[in-house]
Amino acid sequence: MVIVKEVNKELVPKNLIHFEKMFSTEEQCVEYLIKLKYGIYKCPICKCEKYWVIRKYTFKCCSCGYRNFILEDTIFEYKKKTLLLYYRTIWYVVSQKNGSNAMNIQRILGLGSYNTAWAWLQKLRRSMVRMDVSKLSGTVEVDESYLGCAQKGGKRGRGSENKIPLIVGVELPPNSKELGRIRLRKIPNCGAFPLENFVIDNVEKGSTVITDGWNGYSKLESKGYKRIIEEVEEDQEELQHVHLIISLLKRWLLGTMQGSFSEKYIDYYLDEFVFRFNRRKSKDRGLLFYRLMEIAVSRPPTTVNEIKANEKRARSDQR
Repeated sequence: MVIVKEVNKELVPKNLIHFEKMFSTEEQCVEYLIKLKYGIYKCPICKCEKYWVIRKYTFKCCSCGYRNFILEDTIFEYKKKTLLLYYRTIWYVVSQKNGSNAMNIQRILGLGSYNTAWAWLQKLRRSMVRMDVSKLSGTVEVDESYLGCAQKGGKRGRGSENKIPLIVGVELPPNSKELGRIRLRKIPNCGAFPLENFVIDNVEKGSTVITDGWNGYSKLESKGYKRIIEEVEEDQEELQHVHLIISLLKRWLLGTMQGSFSEKYIDYYLDEFVFRFNRRKSKDRGLLFYRLMEIAVSRPPTTVNEIKANEKRARSDQR
């Protein structure tokens, strides 16, 4: 079952001109964040609705004197630039049909540092994953694939060298030829443990999971799933929906990153691709902005140190 939160239309920019009117000052940006995060701001301690603004982002309750930093537990918590510039970055990212890269963000927004643009973009990509996202359900096709090319003489298929192993889940809605939602994850290998964990984390129990004959999926039925092993003719491709997603992912990486990407940041790219694919039918850029802002104000921030820590872990995994 897909859970869709009700949209507050007053908080959805209609177009670029409307966006500029909504966010022409830092005060408007703060007010928007309050409405999105709190609805009506109330003191977390005494529930009083009256407050003083003692600093730009710090409120003091008029009743009990409690001070609340309203950017806490949002992706803006450790920011050094204005909310106005962050909002413009988010609008630019969602308005690009095929994604964006740090160099474009630096150029469009006039940022002095490429590293600043890069860090912002990585944080936004991590914010494209909702913490309360509903799992895939019904009939779900699952298979592994790889990004990158093996060097000459390398293995093909499972166990390939110099490739990034991924697992893909594709929801297949009943009575429809269109694909539903997707999930992607980088995995260390194609053993049973990472494959089963992916299904448990991303697919509702009781769902039908279509796989190939790989024994890494052999225990899914004991985990509460109905497993179907797809059988195809010799001249047909197995699990075509998964392979279509991988083909689209590779094409997207080629267009957005010019085909150049690092394994240590692949999780960030996968997050953005999933966000865009699952909202591919939305023609309203303002709604995409609203949805991304919903996530941005409701999840803890990703710091540059955490991004670097992920980089170190990826390097360790490669050894």
